This record gives sequence, C-alpha cells and structure tokens, in this order.
Amino acid sequence: MTEFSSLGLNDHLLKVLAAQGLTTPTPIQAEAIPHVMTGRDLMGLAQTGTGKTAAFGLPLVHRLMTVGRPPAPATVRALILAPTRELVAQIADTLSGFARHTPVKVASVVGGASLNKQAERLSRGVDILVATPGRLIDLLDRQALTLAQASYLVLDEADHMLDMGFIHALRKIARHLTAKRQTLLFSATMPKQIEELAGTYLNNPIKVQVSPPGKPADKIEQAVHFVNQGDKALLLRDYLGKHPDEMALVFGRTKHGSEKLAKLLTSWGFSVGSIHGNKSQNHRERTLAAFRSGELKVLVATDVAARGIDIPGVRHVYNYELPNVPDQYVHRIGRTARAGADGRAIAFCAPAEMEDLRAIEKLLKAPIPVAGGTPHAETPAPQAPRGRAPARRPGKPGPGKGGLAQAKPAAKKRHRPRRAAAQA
Repeated sequence: MTEFSSLGLNDHLLKVLAAQGLTTPTPIQAEAIPHVMTGRDLMGLAQTGTGKTAAFGLPLVHRLMTVGRPPAPATVRALILAPTRELVAQIADTLSGFARHTPVKVASVVGGASLNKQAERLSRGVDILVATPGRLIDLLDRQALTLAQASYLVLDEADHMLDMGFIHALRKIARHLTAKRQTLLFSATMPKQIEELAGTYLNNPIKVQVSPPGKPADKIEQAVHFVNQGDKALLLRDYLGKHPDEMALVFGRTKHGSEKLAKLLTSWGFSVGSIHGNKSQNHRERTLAAFRSGELKVLVATDVAARGIDIPGVRHVYNYELPNVPDQYVHRIGRTARAGADGRAIAFCAPAEMEDLRAIEKLLKAPIPVAGGTPHAETPAPQAPRGRAPARRPGKPGPGKGGLAQAKPAAKKRHRPRRAAAQA
C-alpha cells in the first residue's frame, strides 16, 4: 500500500500529515502527487470528497518551500481558482495548515469582502493565492497585483466554474499569465467543455482518473422518496427526527424557498442554519463555522454551497428539491461520505420532478433505490396537432388580462400594393 512517505514529500509535510493522523494517501492523491512533483501538467478526474485539495496542495507547498526568497510586492507564485467563496475558504484553510511554520504565504480573495483590504494584503506579495474568478478580475483591473510571475495555475472544480458562466473570466485571467507555467485542472465530471478547456490551458497533460466521471462516492447510500410537493416539509421533519444528533445537509433550489424552509424547521425545534446568495459573506462563514462545530445540526443550502462544504461529520444529505442539472446531484450528495466515511443521501421527488429524476439516473447509469412512496406517473403535456392551433374548451377563453382572454374585434384587411408588402 502506498504511503505518503514514498511520494517524495519533505519532512515538514510528512509531520503535518502524521499530526492529522494521515499516513496513507487517497487514490487521487497517490496517483496525482508524483506527477505534480515532476512539473507535469495534469487533468485530475475524481469524485468529490476524495482529497483533491491535498493532491495539488501538498506538492505545491513542497515546491514553494524550496524557493528561498520572499515573493516580490504585488506578485503571486501560484494561483488557485475555485468557483465559490466557501470552496476558496476551504482550500486556503487546508493549504495554510500545510504551510504553517514555513515561509510560504497563503492568501485568499473572494467577493463580498473589502476590496481595499484585499489589495493591501496582496501588495506585500504572496506565494499562493486562492481566488474566485470575479474578484480576481476586480483586483487585476485595479492593477492591485500581477500574475506575470505565477508559475503554477490550479483550476479546481472546473466543471462547476463552467456551469456558473466563468468561461469568459477564465479566458481573461489566462491573458495575464505567463505561458511558462504548470497547470493543474481538477473536475468531478467530464463534459465536452472541460475537454476544450483542458486543450486551451494545459500542455501535454497527464490524465489521472480514479473513478468514472460523474460517479458518486462508493460509500454513499442513495435512495429516493416519492412525495407530493406539499408534503415534503413534513417528510423531512420525520427523517431529521430519526437522527437528531447527526449532521444533515438539506439542498433547495431557490434562496427564498431555502430560507423559508430553514425558518420552518427552526420553529419545529431543530437547530438549523442557512446559506445562500442573499446571505453576506460574514454570515455564511459564521453559519458554516457553527455547523462544522456541531452547534448547528442542520444546514439548508442552495447549490452556491454545494462545492464548498468539506465537513467530515455530515452523515445525511437531503435533496429537498431535485436539481435540474444532473451533474449537480453528484456534487450535492458528495458532501457526505467524505474521505472514506459512510453517508446517506435521500432525494425527495415530487410529480413535477420525475423528468429530473430520470436525467439523474441516466447520468448514474443506474436507478436510485426507492425509500418510500410510489413512483409518479409521467404524463407529458398534450401537444397540438401540427399546423393547427390547440382547441379551446367551449365557453373557456384563452389567457389574457387577469387570466382571462379579451375578445378582440377582427382586424380589417388593408390592401397594400404588392411591392410595398414585399418590402415590409
């Protein structure tokens, strides 16, 4: 069995890992670290929760420890891009732990925080900068830093960055980077756009894949419960009540709906927090800290948090509302069964979500076991015969002002010269 000590990492990092009780790397770490140490560009494909941060973070800190001089003002030596504030914070915390008691400086920049304070921090130069694309562009536009000396680029959760529309931001950032660099790209899924992105950013990369793209972690017990939309809250209360002392993550689709659900669960006596796009960065950080410490047992979140929560204690994930992007399901349930632990993921499926469920099962290449309820009938909306308008029921007008059709007098035909009609 591979040990960290056989991967060429220095004594400091081995002591840090040993202090955390870690001696054996995960598959993605065992496969990726030796290639990263040699300077190769790399594309890493692995399920979420398998230790990708250490797979690029350990060799990065190892190599930067050998530089021997501080970074120049307003420069960075390594740039790590991630799609969400929570994921940026998680990566920065992990790398700061690796770099503790070394000269390697780690900083992070995200939206929602003071731009001036971030610019001031970067003015002294940093070894590793972890950033969201949008905030990094803000700082580049202000000329608060330069990427001309960045020898390393890491794109983490690249598929999610594309999902969030960051492709143009990534292209803009790439123009600030030197061509002579090592680039690492990590993704949980492999859509065509990722292949195109890899072709643009990576030079003759080695490909490391420890499981089929889009496949959830093996130790996640998945199930689906068929339920009417109006009964979901009571069903969730029943599930949470069976495991009152275990941490649970609940995913909704909308900010308003997630906040409303969190307040309802709180009124029922559960210790609940919520994070979504309407919450300030400070609030999100405080809520995550309370959830991580166990002060909160239930966290209700939208997909903005799906990639940024790395809390080993999460035992249950509830898809209160199914995502309409199948890949997102894999990322959501990957918040449990972290680093080899066991976990359970329950999907609540209402009649209107049957199509979403089938798309998820198609991605998984397997049906999700049924935990309760009866599968809803899939009734496609009737289509009007080709070339004919849909028939109206007698006496029932079509839609109009106030939901009622307003009768319109037949328009009088106006004769125009044929030539004028042709030009119109």
